[in-house]
Amino acid sequence: MDLPIGYQDFHKVKFFNYQMNRLHALGFGLAEEIRASAARIKDRADFVREFAALSETAEREGRLKNAAAYLRAAEFFADHTSQEKIDLYFQYRELFYRAFADEGILRHEVPYNDSCLPAQELLPPDGAPPRGTILFFGGFDSLIEEFFVIWKTFAEAGYRVIAFEGPGQGGVIRLYGHSFDHDWEKPVGAMLDHFQIDSAALVGFSMGGYWAIRAAANEPRIKQVVSWPPVYDWLEQIPGWAQAVVRQMIRAEGFMNWTIRLRMRLFPILDHAVRQAMYMVQKDQPMDAVRWLMGMNREHISSGKVTQDVLLLGGEADSFQPPRLLQKQAAALTHARSVTTRIFTRAEHAHMHCQMGNLNLAMGVVADWLGK
Repeated sequence: MDLPIGYQDFHKVKFFNYQMNRLHALGFGLAEEIRASAARIKDRADFVREFAALSETAEREGRLKNAAAYLRAAEFFADHTSQEKIDLYFQYRELFYRAFADEGILRHEVPYNDSCLPAQELLPPDGAPPRGTILFFGGFDSLIEEFFVIWKTFAEAGYRVIAFEGPGQGGVIRLYGHSFDHDWEKPVGAMLDHFQIDSAALVGFSMGGYWAIRAAANEPRIKQVVSWPPVYDWLEQIPGWAQAVVRQMIRAEGFMNWTIRLRMRLFPILDHAVRQAMYMVQKDQPMDAVRWLMGMNREHISSGKVTQDVLLLGGEADSFQPPRLLQKQAAALTHARSVTTRIFTRAEHAHMHCQMGNLNLAMGVVADWLGK
């Protein structure tokens, strides 16, 4: 699919603008419709209302793929504890599989801890034998369905693609109640066992870049791993003395809960991140979110155990997972067979988080590396 190129100025609030760009970059959000809606958005409630309305209009006009994309955008900003968010999720899921019914998606429920993990399988076109198998998964607040264009691109390049959600993500928490577990080798192992795969590449998208490295460190059936982009350790974004201050501060749980709640009122991105993390671990205090984030660290990720070929991708202006973390992760992979890094630039329109602005370029880099 020929995806749009260029990071757009849809909204003055950077977090809203990024989510609108993600919708646009994935191919099913039309720039003119997003821009018109953005002009009426001041807060998250407006965002939900406007994109739900766009979805209704697109569905009424028979543009089901656009309608599904807009409904996901509305679901994204719905309050995590609300019935509205639950309803929007199930409406989106139903609409997505209706819109993409002719795309050859094979849906699976993979056994996991006495219930299931949802997975999508896509095969190369025209019955061609696969060049290999790629396991894909998204990150922090992703749903398996929203990145379908990426899964499809690699299937069309000749791979058997298995995309899945792990504990705490998407349908796993909504349908089966599994809260999050940073030990990502567990869901990866479940996929490999279920599909009887002896050798595969693993690609973790967004915050999934952390879990991909962690899984590869503990799962020898993974032969190549792509961290798109890495986290390594959240505290490594700040100087060592500041890390020590943070570790001291988090011991004052009552104060930290108070100050985080205060900041949540001021910063929409922090509010979303904290609420999403609390939702994923099924707890209700901001410090539960902090502990979850702090669980992603250089000791837990086990970089020294990674022996595979590794590709680390990043954007020079990525404010979520900045290049500093990529550089730290690269240095820590002391026993990897090879480590390749690629930081995309503004000139390439791929400088933002997960290369929203030029996904075709980033996917081409991954495909070329996997094919070597």
